[in-house]
Amino acid sequence: MTLGTDSKATIQQGYRQFLAAGKLSPRQGQKEMIAAVANAISDDDAQRRVAAVEAATGTGKTVAYLLAALPLARALNKTVVVATGTVALQEQLINKDLPDLLKACEWDYRCALVKGRGRYVCQLRMQQCIDAIDAKESGIYLFEDEQLFKPDKNTEKLYRELSLGLEEGEWDGDRDTWSTRIDDQDWQTLTVDRRQCTGRRCRYINQCSFFKARSDIEESDCLVANHDIVMADLALGGGVILPPLDECIFIFDEGHRVADTAVRHFGAECRINASLNWLDKLPKQCAGQGSIFADDLLLVDQLPRIQEDAAHLSNLLLTAFPLCQHYLDQLHDGDERYRFPHGDIGTAIRDVAIQITEVLALWLNRLQKLVDALNDALSNRQYPVATPDIEVFYQQAGQWQSRAEKLAALWDRLCQDVSPNTTPMACWLRFDTVSGGQDIVVNASPIRAAEVLQERLWGRAYAAILTSATLRSLGSFNSIQRDTGLPSDAQYIAVPGAFDYAKAAVLCVPKDAIEGNDVVAHSRYLVRNLESMIERNAGTLVLFSSRRQMQDVYADISQKLQSMVLMQGQFSTKEMLRLHRERVDRGDSSLLFGLASFAEGVDLPGNYCRHVVIAKLPFAVPNDPLQEALCEWVEAAGGNAFWDISLPTASLRLTQACGRLLRSETDTGTVTILDRRVVTKRYGEQLLDALPPFARDLNAR
Repeated sequence: MTLGTDSKATIQQGYRQFLAAGKLSPRQGQKEMIAAVANAISDDDAQRRVAAVEAATGTGKTVAYLLAALPLARALNKTVVVATGTVALQEQLINKDLPDLLKACEWDYRCALVKGRGRYVCQLRMQQCIDAIDAKESGIYLFEDEQLFKPDKNTEKLYRELSLGLEEGEWDGDRDTWSTRIDDQDWQTLTVDRRQCTGRRCRYINQCSFFKARSDIEESDCLVANHDIVMADLALGGGVILPPLDECIFIFDEGHRVADTAVRHFGAECRINASLNWLDKLPKQCAGQGSIFADDLLLVDQLPRIQEDAAHLSNLLLTAFPLCQHYLDQLHDGDERYRFPHGDIGTAIRDVAIQITEVLALWLNRLQKLVDALNDALSNRQYPVATPDIEVFYQQAGQWQSRAEKLAALWDRLCQDVSPNTTPMACWLRFDTVSGGQDIVVNASPIRAAEVLQERLWGRAYAAILTSATLRSLGSFNSIQRDTGLPSDAQYIAVPGAFDYAKAAVLCVPKDAIEGNDVVAHSRYLVRNLESMIERNAGTLVLFSSRRQMQDVYADISQKLQSMVLMQGQFSTKEMLRLHRERVDRGDSSLLFGLASFAEGVDLPGNYCRHVVIAKLPFAVPNDPLQEALCEWVEAAGGNAFWDISLPTASLRLTQACGRLLRSETDTGTVTILDRRVVTKRYGEQLLDALPPFARDLNAR
């Protein structure tokens, strides 16, 4: 569909009304982005309906992509799916950005927030917990980890308050809308995964918070999701959580995170001893349910077979344990993991993996038959077992299925032969100390997302837009294209921001700065010089590439300086930012010590951040197994891992870090890089040229 006259007029009129409502002036970059998104969505060539749009901070990209996408989606009878990086950004879109835009434009679009099932309470679980508390009996309900339900007084009080809130309609069952924070362990007890949910057979279906939210999705023009939700939907084949892919126009805000999210989502792991402990409990659980369901011969007939398969699986995991331990025993002091070169786990482990995968396939088939029988029991009003007992067993069987599927995801990956013609998996082992014991964790993950996203997303969605303030590395879209597998015919567009960088800020590199790879000397330099970089009566953000260096520097600076510092890990991010703003509002100086998440996820306009200090060039941690495996693969293919992978990644991260300084058109300040390599190394000029055009002082005193 070529961009029609009516759609174009609707977009232009909407933009005029938005500007008028806010008494704003049009921004060149914003106008260019509206046009770029509209042209991409309306292109007749499916390959060209995928676009990467870099829009610098201050462009107003949220307004731009919504103005373009909403009218076109209606004209095409498609659904807009905006996928953000975090739940917090989702809530900002649904509670502020979208309502403000729709009101200004006088548009009528229905919008819904899409969260995972785990963000919503299960009313059945809630009732089971309340019943157990009332009865004061253990064993009525089981935790996810199979431990007996024994809440303390505080947890009992919380559950009663939550239950009352549901009953009186004062709470909608969404974890994020409860007035106080709910601990993970307390919340986990109240939720189910898709395998444990009885769906339409549940006696609480009409009150179900999750299904109420899902009904809103079916009636909405615009869905606000996050990257993890999209990846979860892709893993299920697409069109399960979200509408069918060919009916969706995807907007990936914070698009630079998409590849990392996909890699993380499609990885798998197995804790061998934890799995063995779970399997050891299965016979007792089967025996307990067998006595309750003794009259159902078909169901009872499955339980011994399920136990046999579990025992077989246990034996195979016991075989795998010493094979894995053999590699971990070779580690040197200080090493935390063993990574298999080129993803080749060797014949012995691969043979066991093949056997484990075969047993799991049979076992999952038996478990499905058990679940089908329990579904029939829930639908049969004449069934001789009470409904609450059926529900508890259904949830338990769902737990078995979920854990078996996670095991299958790991061991199936390890079955694959290593081929020189395909991208290898990253496979590694590590020790994990849990409750005083020692476990071996087996990991397998794709080393890049390109193949997964090519196969499951770009070629199947109606249209897809990636946008972020940082999509280019070293001034090029090559890295984002390589990492995400974007089609070569996709559109790649960079639009200008709204800031006059040269007038607003200066980029400094001290003349006496130390090269960051000289770790000891570099840390000493930071300790000696940080106090001189404090912005008086304002905020300073100090970004570290290493947690250890951050902690060492904090330990060695003066107590006076420590009193001004809020360090990541001491407080939650939310609390750190609250305390920081409070200090600055009082007219005090405040320093934030942060790591990578502070280099891209923090918004501190005005006096809250007048100085960004970048301790070291943000090269990836050298012992990260995914990074190691990716670099190894690039080198084996004749590439250069530093120039092809490490440097572009560092460039992107450095740009993100510098982007913390100017958050509005009136902001001013300084970016200081305390790593002399940006001047002394031949790659330094490339890193500097990729940054915003700040005024520069590369020999600052």
